[in-house]
Amino acid sequence: MNIFSVHQLIVHVLVLVLVLALVCLPLSVGAEEQLDINSKRVITTQSKIAFTHIQLATDAKIQGSIADYLVSEKLDGVRGFWDGKRMLSRSGRVIPVPRWFVKRFPSYPLDGELWMGRGTFEQMSALARRKVAVDEDWRSVKFMVFDLPASSEKFESRYKQAKLSLSDLSVFMEVIEHKRIVKQATLETWLEEVIEDGGEGLMLHRENATYKSGRNSDLIKLKPYYDAEASVLAYQAGKGKFEGMMGSILVVNSEGVTFKIGTGFTIKERMNPPSIGSIVTYQYSGLTQKGTPRFARYLRVRFEQ
Repeated sequence: MNIFSVHQLIVHVLVLVLVLALVCLPLSVGAEEQLDINSKRVITTQSKIAFTHIQLATDAKIQGSIADYLVSEKLDGVRGFWDGKRMLSRSGRVIPVPRWFVKRFPSYPLDGELWMGRGTFEQMSALARRKVAVDEDWRSVKFMVFDLPASSEKFESRYKQAKLSLSDLSVFMEVIEHKRIVKQATLETWLEEVIEDGGEGLMLHRENATYKSGRNSDLIKLKPYYDAEASVLAYQAGKGKFEGMMGSILVVNSEGVTFKIGTGFTIKERMNPPSIGSIVTYQYSGLTQKGTPRFARYLRVRFEQ
């Protein structure tokens, strides 16, 4: 065999090795996987789902018929975004979780909520903020899936895909149940029942909506708001755009709970805040385990009649 033939043989071998390497090469981190609802077949495309595309609910009003929405309970947990390899928070921070917790999770993105049950937000929040996962603490957590971000299908189809493909994958994962409701009275009754049982509210997702980044008016959160009064104790100086103005007020309510209110004020009200000792009306959405009003928002000063 002459030198030229040997050279040709080496080239052919190198080409064959390169082809085999390309065939066996695993999908890149940016690969997006979707599920075929009829066959559970994995469909692969190369369009990466950026984490900045996380979808957020709004307080928008219901448009059209209630029957156009699929309704679920709003869980008071911690938002979790499974990117196929890691659990991320709403802000994109990696949440340390035990390997066994996500062992059977799929390699495609899931949007959901890390949840320990009603009334356990403080515990779940503290757990998600830890730098190291503690095995025992995570055994009472479930990842409640409510959407498939990588799918381009309408929500009704995405929900069916999730139920079909995820229901039996892991004991630490569950697809949130959605219902179709046709009457306003039925919706209001369910909301009342959830609140009475210690829940936070309901979520309404338009059935024909696609997964969109940012605030999406097709995804509505329905929560009750309450009004109450409190006495102003002190002021806290503003920062940033509120520099030189009042940033928040320290108040105490009739139950003796002290807390701050920093939203709901106009610029004029920040320049001339409610006087110390005055009674203000505020709006809030339920109470924390410590009895502190959640999402307290200033409404007005109560004037004596």
